[in-house]
Amino acid sequence: MKKIFSLRFFKRILFSVMIICMAASGNVWAAGTLTPTGSYDSPVQIMDHSVNVTINNGFAITRVTQTFFNPNDRDLEAIYSFPLPKSASLSEVTITIGEKIIEGEVVEKDKAKKVYEEERDKGNESGMAEKNSYQDFRFYVSPVKANDKAVITFVYYQPLEIDTGMGRYVYPLEAGGTDDAAERFWTSNSKVEGMFSIEVDMKSAFPVRSVRAPGFNPVTSADNIANGEYKARYESPQGSLNRDFVFYYKLQDNLPGRVEVIPYKASKNKPGSFMMVITPGLDLKPLTNGADYIFVLDKSGSMDGKIQTLAKGVIQSLGKMRPEDRFRIITFDTNAREITKHWISATRENVEDWSNRIMNIHADGSTNLYDALDLCLEDIKNDDRATSVILVTDGVTNTGMVDPKEFHKLLQKYDIRIFGFLMGNSANWPLIRVICETSGGFYAGVSNSDDIIGQILKAKNKITHECLHHTTWKISGVKVYDNTDQNLKKVYHGQQLVLFGRYDKAGRATLTINARLTGQDKTYTTTFDFPETDTDNPEIERLWALNQVEQTELLMNTGQINPETGQGRIRKLGLENQLVTDETSMLVLSDESFKEHGIKRNNKARLALEHKAQAKRTSQPAKNYRVDRSKPAFNFKVPSFGGGGGGAVDPMGLLIAIGLGISALAGYRRRR
Repeated sequence: MKKIFSLRFFKRILFSVMIICMAASGNVWAAGTLTPTGSYDSPVQIMDHSVNVTINNGFAITRVTQTFFNPNDRDLEAIYSFPLPKSASLSEVTITIGEKIIEGEVVEKDKAKKVYEEERDKGNESGMAEKNSYQDFRFYVSPVKANDKAVITFVYYQPLEIDTGMGRYVYPLEAGGTDDAAERFWTSNSKVEGMFSIEVDMKSAFPVRSVRAPGFNPVTSADNIANGEYKARYESPQGSLNRDFVFYYKLQDNLPGRVEVIPYKASKNKPGSFMMVITPGLDLKPLTNGADYIFVLDKSGSMDGKIQTLAKGVIQSLGKMRPEDRFRIITFDTNAREITKHWISATRENVEDWSNRIMNIHADGSTNLYDALDLCLEDIKNDDRATSVILVTDGVTNTGMVDPKEFHKLLQKYDIRIFGFLMGNSANWPLIRVICETSGGFYAGVSNSDDIIGQILKAKNKITHECLHHTTWKISGVKVYDNTDQNLKKVYHGQQLVLFGRYDKAGRATLTINARLTGQDKTYTTTFDFPETDTDNPEIERLWALNQVEQTELLMNTGQINPETGQGRIRKLGLENQLVTDETSMLVLSDESFKEHGIKRNNKARLALEHKAQAKRTSQPAKNYRVDRSKPAFNFKVPSFGGGGGGAVDPMGLLIAIGLGISALAGYRRRR
């Protein structure tokens, strides 16, 4: 089996990348109310849109409240689309229509739709929230009375990771422009008639050095970041829901590597859940050898307006390569083709020649991603030079091989790392997860509102440094089960691991992490106690369940379990833990209607526990859940943000910058 390593990329690329951000185009669709194309009714308006974000204990709670207004002279159904956040557990939906408040319960998807339509057609107050594959959440509210208002509130939880000492939270609003059928059927109204506001309440158990929200200035703030606390309010009168909100928080440098365990166990006789956050403080050395680079670029119709920006980015990059480096460029739409035909040495003459050719790339056709990867692997399988494969796409495969299982089979033939760069909030996360996890690489999504410099600095050290190979984790002493996959494969420089599991009985546990580094076996270990009861963070149970859903989806997409088994497991997890999944939806009715349809109020009871715990945490400082103080698992400091690497910028960082540059001209054009 050929072993292909990803090594150091281009020197001094940072200045060149900034040039890239002068040309791009943007998405045509965003979060907002949806109206069927050709409807004679005026679209339901969004009167205000307020967001409250609480970041505490390694996860974020996002509460969204918005007021709809129906300007028509008849009652209407309001349909609202919201881009699906990564690993988001939609836990609560509440709708206020007139004086009536109705709340949500998760039931099987088909049943939710049937009951909602029955109640809607009767004229009863009703609502429904469903997951539209990897694309978005859809919320249905009926009736919005003629010339009257309705208010919807929804809440979701999501785990957050610290990458090279930097935390990042994204409130997604931009749609990815990847669902052509939906865009043809719906027209979207993303304008907020009144106020669009976001409030952030951050608490960190570790000292924070700085915070940043690119493009947003707080109108009020309470800054105590030295103690890990920050509050701010951002406002945009008569704003539009077409721009993501990105919030960064940078921890102080030289914090220790650590293991944190956040448990939830309601009582002695009930199973417990836990979220384990492992922050390796590993002394991973920079790589200094040269290498070959293959760019695999999506130029299909869904990438229209983006491909020229990518071309300019590649040109700038080629200009910074060394003469002994080599490159290839593969583009794909309906078919895949290597426009370079063979390896090209990065001499001055070749760089100038191919820079002119690359500018002639145009976006068109459908998306044949499988052929592109097959072509890429076919030409390098007999090559002994180290090669990095950089894939940039929205993952919307619609031509050729589209089954994720076939991608999994293809990539299992090679020990290769593919670094996936995913464009747009509605991009195909499940497929890119299969591609990158099978290859042992990593993938990242990029918002057009990201901080370009920050994203480059965060990403660059992963490819340009050693990584831990064949990494596994296990817990002994206490029986744990239904865990995040214990085979982590590779752990990259600055990467934080967020793992989930369950346990039944309290006791002393031992965590052991095994890996290989520079050909040597490494073992990292510590001990800690699982509590008999701990009710401070009941949200952990839903986050654990969502992690199990995502793992089940991965097993289905790689052919390791059949669809019927996977769908049944996802349905069971959704119902038992009140999660909106591809198999379950949240039905919003009155107490009387729930009783009439024989639906138990399981989510209402769960929310009561969660609200109580959230109120308690609000009045207290963030709790430090580090469990390895007395016996540290790692004897190194955590790599500082932007530290190391000698100025080298990795391909992933480059592509992130390219993607972020897409919004630069888009925003400019919108303003014009």
